[in-house]
Amino acid sequence: MHTPVALLLELGIILTASSLIVAGARRFALTPVPLYLLAGLALGDGGIAPVPAAREFVDTGAAIGLILLLLTLGLDFTAREFTASLRRHRSSAVVDLVLNAIPGAVAGWLFGLDAAGVLALAGVTYVSSSGIIARLLGDLRRLGNRETPAVLSVLVLEDFAMAAYLPLLAVVTAGGSWWEALFAVLAATAVVGAAVGASSRWGHHVGRVLSPADAEQVLLRVLGFTLVIAALAELVHVSAAVGAFLVGLTLTGAAAERARTVLGPLRDLFAAVFFLALGMSADPGHLLPALPAAAVLALITAITKVATGWYAAGREGAGRRGRLRAGTALVARGEFSVVVIGLAATAQDRLAALVTCYVIPLAVCGPVLTRLAPTRGVPSRMRASDRASGMLDKPRPSTAASAPDPARSEVRSG
Repeated sequence: MHTPVALLLELGIILTASSLIVAGARRFALTPVPLYLLAGLALGDGGIAPVPAAREFVDTGAAIGLILLLLTLGLDFTAREFTASLRRHRSSAVVDLVLNAIPGAVAGWLFGLDAAGVLALAGVTYVSSSGIIARLLGDLRRLGNRETPAVLSVLVLEDFAMAAYLPLLAVVTAGGSWWEALFAVLAATAVVGAAVGASSRWGHHVGRVLSPADAEQVLLRVLGFTLVIAALAELVHVSAAVGAFLVGLTLTGAAAERARTVLGPLRDLFAAVFFLALGMSADPGHLLPALPAAAVLALITAITKVATGWYAAGREGAGRRGRLRAGTALVARGEFSVVVIGLAATAQDRLAALVTCYVIPLAVCGPVLTRLAPTRGVPSRMRASDRASGMLDKPRPSTAASAPDPARSEVRSG
């Protein structure tokens, strides 16, 4: 079997550059996500060092990376904890929708986009990047913080909303009737509801099947099952990320810990590819004309996302610092924009540059703002009263590392 030399060379350069990015980020206690995105801009079409031979591999690896990020995020929670948190944050979902979708819709109307373009831009400004934020929370050791359940609830409620939004957008862009749009939304919603119910009712059986003693079997079974569920989710116009998250919810206890340990290195590899691909999807030469309008829209919706996180974290009892951390964590936008540009074909020529120029600054600046959000050191041991409600019933190890870390002093910092 002949392997193209250019593919091997470009992949080798990409992985070596990624290792240097991680080393530099770790030296300054930063997450490497913004650096991955900037490196992707340099490696993409129109960048200073394009990698055409590796592009197909990077695009495929990016899809797997997003699935693994959401799978390992789901492994940190049980279905019971998660559904309790979702019930508590229904009002947060409403606040999120109103504060963040309306600016995008208004901007689309002001720019003279058609109905599909307005709907698409509303979705772009509404949805935060689950992939970026999942990695960010792990890197900063904040999965055990008081405000984190609020952040995750908002993210997953957004992903569930996408189960109804994506079919609706597809029908609108195709010029379908209102009853076709309604049917698509109802069908996708029913599928998600059935999946959540099945996860809660039969998840322990799935855990037994997917967690044999052999580490190789764990890797193959969990990854294979997750990819199948993600593919089925996409088939019914539900995000593959939602499907992967639901698989993570089904695995609890020792099965979840085993899967997290085995999948960790693979997740880190493909997560790096995912962030590089996100940056590579933008052509720097096409961004300048749309930059002023995108900058204004980015500033407005960054503020509205901070307000969303502030409100949601308040429902978890977080203090001012915790609310601010939650708000800044939600600022990042990302992978969803690629889906929107692909679906909104009728508005693509006018929409693509605006969306790209809007997303890249938020994807880069969002993690930086989160890293700079104020913290206050307290003992990492959780008080009994802190474990008594909702998703905080028990301490959870970070997906990024299981060993104690000084940054865990942020836990319960209010």
